[in-house]
Amino acid sequence: MKNILVTGAAGFIGFHLSRLLLSFGYKVSGIDNLNDYYDVSLKKSRLERLLEHENFSFHLMDLASDVEMNKFTKKSKFDIIVNLAAQAGVQYSITNPHVYIDSNIRGFLNILELSKTHEVEHLIYASSSSVYGLNKQMPFSEDQH
Repeated sequence: MKNILVTGAAGFIGFHLSRLLLSFGYKVSGIDNLNDYYDVSLKKSRLERLLEHENFSFHLMDLASDVEMNKFTKKSKFDIIVNLAAQAGVQYSITNPHVYIDSNIRGFLNILELSKTHEVEHLIYASSSSVYGLNKQMPFSEDQH
């Protein structure tokens, strides 16, 4: 049975992906920091539903924390990592850029290190939210500087 780590597990996409993986019989570990960018009770409700599955475990932690990630890395082994964790909201990123660097850049670096340490089979990364900078051209695009 594959052991899959899903970051951002309490978010909309992370929740639905975790449910799908559990329905296929995978073991799923979810990470989320449960920040209050939007309703935390909604995130907790999603987690309650996931925790009904015996193959789901949840870890409340911040991916940007080197201390937490190092501790987590030592006691956990994953075959696949799906990194969906990100601080959302393009406009919020302009007024709170450090939050984005910590969550979206530093957090992803820690996921890369976890992947390297455990030689995971696959790393799926889908959390580039709000890293487009101050480009005024709309809509934002991945090919802009």
